[in-house]
Amino acid sequence: MVAVSGYPPADRTSFKCDLMSFKESYNLAKILARNIKDSGNLPDMIIAIGRGGYVPARLICDFLLFDNLTTIKIEHYKGAADIQEMATLRFPLSADISGKKILVVDDVTDTGKTLRVAVEYLESLKPAEIKTAVLQHKICSDFVPDYYAKKIVKWRWIIYPWAAYEDLAGFAENIIGERTLTTRQICNEFDSRYNISLRQSNLTEILEDLYARGSIDHIYGDEDTLWRKVTLVK
Repeated sequence: MVAVSGYPPADRTSFKCDLMSFKESYNLAKILARNIKDSGNLPDMIIAIGRGGYVPARLICDFLLFDNLTTIKIEHYKGAADIQEMATLRFPLSADISGKKILVVDDVTDTGKTLRVAVEYLESLKPAEIKTAVLQHKICSDFVPDYYAKKIVKWRWIIYPWAAYEDLAGFAENIIGERTLTTRQICNEFDSRYNISLRQSNLTEILEDLYARGSIDHIYGDEDTLWRKVTLVK
């Protein structure tokens, strides 16, 4: 079992994960929308932070019967908890928000840098007000959103259903590293490293997609396929 504390682990190769279902995510979005509604301060426009905020923002619009939704894209994590040093604006806003009340939506606050960059950028566009909302807020975050559905006290990596396949593929690559492993061995390490139980059939589908993309190679063994990192020929 992976130990869990209130702060992100220094070792990013082993930590507890929560694999969220669509039902859980939907219910969190419903709670979040209710919190926003109960505040009595409804926005003129909702801005989703891509890519994690796309689905939560659309669900909130649904629960609020609201249709003024647009997006920006900020990059911080490259996938599978692989954090970049800085959060950067990739795709800016195309709409005029001057004088409008804005609600910025993302899935989770981890370091808080994504929302901080978003707010600083949007402030330069002269809106009347900026509020922020996430499904889940980790207390280790430097940025506290105005609204959240759930507070996360003990840090863990949260895998939302709209990013699960990508995250699991990234974890699989991390597990393989410079080694040659069987499907069963990779499955076992998913459990021991990340507290994720995977069926070998589901993992095989991910590994085959990584192979098709050229990220990993395979060798057919007598009882199980062996997987390894692609060796670049100089």
